[in-house]
Amino acid sequence: MTAPTASTPRLLDPHLAAEVLQAARAGGADFSELFVEDTVNTTLRLHQGEVKDAGGGNLFGAGLRLLYGTRVVYAYTNDVTANGLRTLADSVARAQSGQGEVSRDGVGGLDFRTVDVQPLYVAREHPLTVQRREKLALMRRAHGAAAGVGDVKTVDVTYLDRVQRVLIANSDGLWAEDERVWTRLVVSAIAQDGTFRENGHYGPGAGQGLEFFETVTPESVGAEAARIANAMLRADYAPAGKLPVVIGNEFGGVIFHEACGHSLETTGVEKNASVFADKMGQRIAHESVTAIDDGTIAGSWGMVNVDDEGMPSQRTVLIDRGVLTSFIVDKVGALKTGHARTGSGRRQNYTFAPASRMRSTFIDNGTQTPDELIRGVKHGLYARKMGGGSVTPGTGDYNFAVNEAYMIRDGELAEPIKGASLVGNGAQDLKNIVGVADDLSLGQGMCGSISGSIPTDVGQPHVLISEITVGGRA
Repeated sequence: MTAPTASTPRLLDPHLAAEVLQAARAGGADFSELFVEDTVNTTLRLHQGEVKDAGGGNLFGAGLRLLYGTRVVYAYTNDVTANGLRTLADSVARAQSGQGEVSRDGVGGLDFRTVDVQPLYVAREHPLTVQRREKLALMRRAHGAAAGVGDVKTVDVTYLDRVQRVLIANSDGLWAEDERVWTRLVVSAIAQDGTFRENGHYGPGAGQGLEFFETVTPESVGAEAARIANAMLRADYAPAGKLPVVIGNEFGGVIFHEACGHSLETTGVEKNASVFADKMGQRIAHESVTAIDDGTIAGSWGMVNVDDEGMPSQRTVLIDRGVLTSFIVDKVGALKTGHARTGSGRRQNYTFAPASRMRSTFIDNGTQTPDELIRGVKHGLYARKMGGGSVTPGTGDYNFAVNEAYMIRDGELAEPIKGASLVGNGAQDLKNIVGVADDLSLGQGMCGSISGSIPTDVGQPHVLISEITVGGRA
């Protein structure tokens, strides 16, 4: 990510922004906020080494939010001319008051204070300066590392980048500008032997430019997808029942993210629709568990210089050695719950109002090694790579597929198994974690919620849960 320089054209004239913000409050609003966005994205796809899609686009528009106490009125437009924004301000001002006309008396006198946005990471190979042929060359390297490996018959490669310039200005006088950069490479490899067919998937990304692929090479991404597909191709089906489970690091953190993390966002807490709503300061997890939501990890997929409400990012300890210490809090969440904001107001784009959302959310390192966790299990499951699943909001009940799994017998890894799923409850799992390893790693995903789909990291070291229901064949 980079912060706009003095030579970067402003997305909006401050005088016009002040006029719009003041006019929007003519219906009696306590607060007004303007979010202006200019986003350029690229999506490239290869199938069997051939280009199947080479697209992208530009999104340019503005959203205007009003607060009447804790009541939110939000509207947006792709007409960012002076007349377009004035019309938007009039429409939101009338939404609450029902007035046919609104007054602009006294508008335009707002004095802004500029937030000094300090970039946590500066892209060295900015996506907008790299030619498409160079991006395709990276993709072909990934394809070459997966195609024909073992029983791999089909390889799909997707490259994505996104550059988002934003302006956040509000009636309190805040003025913040930022640029966000993301890149990602996703490989799907299908291994096949007669009627047996298995898919391996791997998709790392970062809040960086294309220099990211110097550290995480395209070859390593393709090879990992092929490895998973081949490992699972001739696996037996998983047994069903309650078992101790060692869950792998990196994307293994998706269970905590989905089954616990969302319940710590004030969008649920403020409605008392979270199992953790009344648990602040109480023990909700095993003492080995410390969980963090961090927007300050330089170059990470979930990095945030400032959130979409203009607040600088921070590292938020959610659970400290088993005790709940913080929620994930945006402006409205703070007003409704009384908890301090955490720099977590995020949105997909200008068509969404911001809401409390995760950034890089993970269980922190423990003191054991992965091998020690496995050696402590006589008969259980090793869920090395997690897949997708579903969660019941509020309760944290979940069902997640396991993309790569192995049986554990007498403290050692045994045969690979397929078709496994983990069925449980996030709040209960926190209490049933009995071992946390020291190999924290983050995995990347797109998280969907009330304010759209946003890039977030999930993560954890290897963890041992004393008992989870494993779905498989009885």
